[in-house]
Amino acid sequence: MHRRTILQLGVACLALGIASPTLADPMADAKAVVDKYAGKVEKWDGPTTGPKGAAGKTIVVLGGDMKNGGILGVTKGVEEAAAALGWTVKTLDGAGSIGGRTAAIGQALALNPDGIIINGFDAVEQKPAMEQAKAAKIPMAAWHAGPTVGPIDDLGIVANVSTDPMEVSKAAADWAFVDAKGKPGVIIFTDSTYQIAIAKADRMKKEIEDLGGKVLEYVDTPIAETSQRMPQLTTSLLQKYGDAWTHSLAINDLYFDFMGPSLAAAGKSGTDAPINVAAGDGSESAYQRIRSSQFQKVTVAEPLNLQGWQLVDELNRAMAGEKWSGYISPLHVVTSDNVEFDGGPDNRFDPGNGYRDEYKKIWGK
Repeated sequence: MHRRTILQLGVACLALGIASPTLADPMADAKAVVDKYAGKVEKWDGPTTGPKGAAGKTIVVLGGDMKNGGILGVTKGVEEAAAALGWTVKTLDGAGSIGGRTAAIGQALALNPDGIIINGFDAVEQKPAMEQAKAAKIPMAAWHAGPTVGPIDDLGIVANVSTDPMEVSKAAADWAFVDAKGKPGVIIFTDSTYQIAIAKADRMKKEIEDLGGKVLEYVDTPIAETSQRMPQLTTSLLQKYGDAWTHSLAINDLYFDFMGPSLAAAGKSGTDAPINVAAGDGSESAYQRIRSSQFQKVTVAEPLNLQGWQLVDELNRAMAGEKWSGYISPLHVVTSDNVEFDGGPDNRFDPGNGYRDEYKKIWGK
């Protein structure tokens, strides 16, 4: 049966209050997904045509919180790509708060740039300012500004750049299911401030339950407050669930930056349960934890630097009056077995598919 047909059947069953069809072989299906995304990424599958690079442009990157490794990685990619075009980049830090992001986007509008990149926060949160930018005909591209990939027309975003967030979530959940030999007891960490975070967490929950695993708890705690909240929260969850807690699934590596000391204080080694698995973004600290076997075994990484190049390309297309490229970037299940592939020595997922040269060809550089 075609994948889409299976999905439609599942949706229909839910609408009728009927349980979704059980998978014939959940373990084999989950392993297939993990294997699909764990290999090397060596072939360019992105755009090969587009407008020549515009000259002398100034763009502003609005970082939701520059302490976030994903946001920082994307920003570095934007800077690298802009340098190839001879563009100027100004970066403003929203500092992890709504007020900070409101101030930053106000500063960006005052600069009247040639383009704006919304980097790592929900665009709906800043809708009034987004409408101002749209009215001023300032093209905007975004990273993780909503739960879907591509244009967000009502907010004036020409392209929301991301891997497929539902595939990222599915891959993370599938790895946990396989690692638990089909009997995971999962706690999911998310942040309801962001639509994409809720969508990813919901997808992980559904996948674990569809496979036959158990979700112990669904924890909504702000990404921006992980340093304050996660140590005590980890201790409390250990006391509550004990050995039933086999795996953690989080929508971002940042949750695991602050769990280690609490797990160690409870007598856990870096490889003991609960096993930590992140559905994004492949931060430097996550790579280091995976390499050293210290309280994280998996991150489903995004090609942050490549996505920075894509954001610049999408703005260049918009400046030329063209539509977005349609490109959805690849994801990568990073484990200790493949941590040295595709940029791993630099603690990031940087595909060996020649994307820099491909974009330079398009731009005539």
